[in-house]
Amino acid sequence: MEKKNILTYEGLKKLEDELQNLKVVRRKEVAAKIKEAREQGDLSENAEYDAAKDEQRDIETRIEDIEKILKNAEVVVEEEVDLEKISIGCSVRILDCEFEEELEYKIVGSTEANSLKGKISNESPVGKALLGKKAGDLVKVETQAGELEYRVLSIHRSN
Repeated sequence: MEKKNILTYEGLKKLEDELQNLKVVRRKEVAAKIKEAREQGDLSENAEYDAAKDEQRDIETRIEDIEKILKNAEVVVEEEVDLEKISIGCSVRILDCEFEEELEYKIVGSTEANSLKGKISNESPVGKALLGKKAGDLVKVETQAGELEYRVLSIHRSN
């Protein structure tokens, strides 16, 4: 049984758009590059041909990866997320008790996680510890850097 890929609607749309672009636009671009490189003659020492074939392989691998993710996708309907407790699809404001710093995260499935954009996975140590908690709760998270402590300030829908 393959693992379900939990996605928000935004994450699903982004993957579908990328897949469409890879299949319709990028495949044609690379096919044209390969054709052009072939017309130059000897393929054994043709760097453009090798680069185009590598690019083609990368595109096909990414298409396969996205199709696998979408095949096992489970979409979280963010409008239906219960805001009484933290769950996938909601945003949460927390206070880092050690540094007295407010942080905001959106809890997403591992496929969509991107800490630089404030999206943390439900499978990450912090994401896992936050799931099911309510506003006002104190959350202790065991990490490689030691134990971290957060206070849940609010739970809300993402913009």
